[in-house]
Amino acid sequence: MNKKTKIYIAGHRGMVGSAVWRALEEKGYTNLLGKKSSELDLRNQQAVMNFYATEKPEVVIDAAAKVGGILANNDYPYQFLMENMQIQNNLIDGALNAGIEKFIFLGSSCIYPKFAPQPLKEDCLLTNSLEPTNEWYALAKITGVKTCQAIRKQFNKDYVSLMPTNLYGYFDNFDLETSHVLPAMLRKFHEAKENNTPVKLWGSGTPMREFLFVDDMAEAVVYALENKLPEYLYNVGSGKDITIKELAETIQQVTGHNGEIIWDTKKPDGTPRKLMDVSKMATLGWEYSTELKEGIEKTYSWFLENIENIKEVKM
Repeated sequence: MNKKTKIYIAGHRGMVGSAVWRALEEKGYTNLLGKKSSELDLRNQQAVMNFYATEKPEVVIDAAAKVGGILANNDYPYQFLMENMQIQNNLIDGALNAGIEKFIFLGSSCIYPKFAPQPLKEDCLLTNSLEPTNEWYALAKITGVKTCQAIRKQFNKDYVSLMPTNLYGYFDNFDLETSHVLPAMLRKFHEAKENNTPVKLWGSGTPMREFLFVDDMAEAVVYALENKLPEYLYNVGSGKDITIKELAETIQQVTGHNGEIIWDTKKPDGTPRKLMDVSKMATLGWEYSTELKEGIEKTYSWFLENIENIKEVKM
């Protein structure tokens, strides 16, 4: 991969896209392209076609998506299904029609069935029913994976899908109504420390989750960029999981909160366990490098430094 190759990062201002941008800059890539949503509405097919025709990127990294936690997925199922399909269909089909040879599609571990054998292997895709709390987002992402697979099969182009586990880190969403579990917890514990109050959390704390620092995810994207991966779908994660209770205790320690943790067991737990089998990426030569506590410490430091400017934090 030439360091002057024109690389378009869709969603370059989001948590994952901005991490990919930083990683590529650090490695000397000089021809990076990004567009704000106000400049390019990825839901608009004609706008995306015009963008490809005008800018002529050579590689596309799709880190753009409408994302949110259990509450947001439950309240806005149509938007999570339709808008994500619009975004990825326009980007993928537009790239194919523009003759782009390399496309990296980023999805989510929620594409796998709720009760699939653990750890989750790539070949368990579409073998059973999805987790109901995020099936709309998952269905959209599955169509993206299969679309890239179809292009790979029919047109022999290097279109590959990377499925990250739960990501967290710099530029995360800390809004309590739409954020994922780790950033939501981090904000809750911070506010509880400031106000000297207990922390109330959803569920029993028994489900197990895997987390990956977003800068490690960016390194996996760079690896996929610089190498032609032999298969169409790869899991990206740490290959380690912990209980939500253990996560809460780690965040409590990092933030310095000393109060009580109250578990609201009337609220849903979601999937009981979701651990990724990351052996395929490991066999190729890529593994994560940031341990969970270190990543949470980095994220909390960033959170404190940016508390006045973080989107939707509204402290």
